[in-house]
Amino acid sequence: MTTATNTKNPIRTLAVLSTAGLLLLSLLCSLSLQAGQADTPIADSADGVEPLAAGDRAPRFSVRSVTGERYDFNPNELERPTILVTFRGGWCPYCNMHLSELRHVMPEINDMGVEILFLSGDRPDQLYSSLSDDTRDDIQDLDYTILSDADATAAIALGIAFRTPEDLPQRFADRGRDIAGSSIMNHGVLPVPAVFAVDQAGTITFAYVIPDYKVRLPADELLTVARELAADAP
Repeated sequence: MTTATNTKNPIRTLAVLSTAGLLLLSLLCSLSLQAGQADTPIADSADGVEPLAAGDRAPRFSVRSVTGERYDFNPNELERPTILVTFRGGWCPYCNMHLSELRHVMPEINDMGVEILFLSGDRPDQLYSSLSDDTRDDIQDLDYTILSDADATAAIALGIAFRTPEDLPQRFADRGRDIAGSSIMNHGVLPVPAVFAVDQAGTITFAYVIPDYKVRLPADELLTVARELAADAP
């Protein structure tokens, strides 16, 4: 009987494996940091999220436009100060009310040179169609840029993503809410509705994150945040 013999140097093999392990660990840490809070990228509940805060560097992430085109948010290449407004989706009545309320301050904020990006948990083809008829009527003539975060990329990066209960889709179905195109169905994840103000240098200057999805930043307070951003712009 012929027995195969391992002729490799065991010390060299161990060194190669150790190096590969360190490289893999470094890559995972890097990806985790890019995604948001490294320790808890996706929380177990809305109360457990650990969002980025004022003074933190804004994360880089990619979302999708209504036509499905990739939209890259790069804090190193901002042309103007930006406000990120995250919401759960057009199926959420409180999100609709908030979008409708903000129409009163959108024109003034745009005139200041501050950009507002709305990040929805709905997939691209449902960004507007999932909104209520009243909300669509309210915002149709305004410069609303709504982007799809159905993959929860931005929510994870901002530290506001949390896992939803397994029975949530059925509960929503029982209430007549269509969530087929949302991040709930894609990944079982939702964002905590939030507002982040990012200056042109890419630093978060204001963060409003309340786990209770019924509580949103009032329009007049958003206007104040925008004025401060505009005043500090180069």
